[in-house]
Order: sequence, then structure tokens, then C-alpha cells
Amino acid sequence: MGISQENLVKLRSTFPPGTRVKLLHMDDPYTKIPEGTLGTVRHVDDIGTIHVSWDGYGCLGVVYVEDACQVIPSGSND
Repeated sequence: MGISQENLVKLRSTFPPGTRVKLLHMDDPYTKIPEGTLGTVRHVDDIGTIHVSWDGYGCLGVVYVEDACQVIPSGSND
């Protein structure tokens, strides 16, 4: 199925490198990253995975449609 070019452009504009995010959900039974963890976006790849450096947990991608994260507004403590 994949991601449309329009959605990819939207993802990349919403999650540019350096954006702070909060993990809402990750559909990965093997991850130890708890929901609510904060991280910094590294990049969005060509299939829409948002690659994030999670605070204290290393790097792991947020998979388009399956997982979810939200942008943390600048100046927010959460």
C-alpha cells in the first residue's frame, strides 16, 4: 500500500529534524520504550517512518499508520 507523496510531504513538514515529540503508541511487542517518552526527530524516510532519538532509549522509528507520536510545542515542558 505505502504512503502517498502528498502524505510524505505533510509528514516531513510536521516532523522536521530537531522536532521534539512524545510517543503516544508503538505497536512493537519487543520495544521497551514506554508511552509518554520524549524524543527528538532525526528524519522521516521515504516510506514515512519517523526516526526518533528517544530520551534514554536510543533510536527507533515511529511507523506510519501503525504507531503514533505528537509534536511537543516549543517551550512546553511536556
